[in-house]
Amino acid sequence: MHVHFIIHESYEGPGAFTQWITDRGFKQTSSRLYLGDALPSQLDFDLLIILGGPQSPLTRVQECAHFSAQNEINLISQCIEAGKAILGVCLGAQLIGEALGAKFESSPNTEIGYFPITLTDVGQSHSMLSHFKHQEVVGHWHNDMPGVLPSTKILASSAACPRQIVEYSELIYGFQCHLEFTKESMRELVNAGLDASLVTNEPWVQSREVLLATDTINMNTLLFSFLDDLVDNYRLTL
Repeated sequence: MHVHFIIHESYEGPGAFTQWITDRGFKQTSSRLYLGDALPSQLDFDLLIILGGPQSPLTRVQECAHFSAQNEINLISQCIEAGKAILGVCLGAQLIGEALGAKFESSPNTEIGYFPITLTDVGQSHSMLSHFKHQEVVGHWHNDMPGVLPSTKILASSAACPRQIVEYSELIYGFQCHLEFTKESMRELVNAGLDASLVTNEPWVQSREVLLATDTINMNTLLFSFLDDLVDNYRLTL
């Protein structure tokens, strides 16, 4: 298996995804846009993972020279047509929705920290989430959420955001939440500039101390099981 990442910023990298890839002996490549890497011109990978970032699908090149939402949307559309497995995290989930014609929206609340998500009725009966409990504490760092189509399945929500895990098809998923966070990757995010005013003014934003102290092993394990199932489903299409 060959996994390709789109990485928007140095402080929002693959996190626990890297352990999953290493443990299974898969191949990993990436487009580190913040370093000027190009998006892939050949679809010679099996799984595309689009990570998060401070941008939104509306961010213009004039505002962020290394980010072009349209270029990423075009790549995602090509991967959809080619039958690739695709997972988007945070911004990545929103860009997948955009590629499918589902416009992203602002989340009802800013959410930064570790808070529970709750499986919907559809999520509770979904085979990809059979290893999840009804509620699981996972990572969050967002202001927006992915768009949905009539065919989209919302598999998990939270008190602060109604779209946390969505299924666009059997091979295409969006995670508004961050199951890939590790203590190390959270430290990078916090050091990149957690707005101190949010900690006191927003109900769904945790303190720096909580963010840095929270253990992520359980949610990383949940992510690994989900990815194993996604790869199995992809292999069935080959």
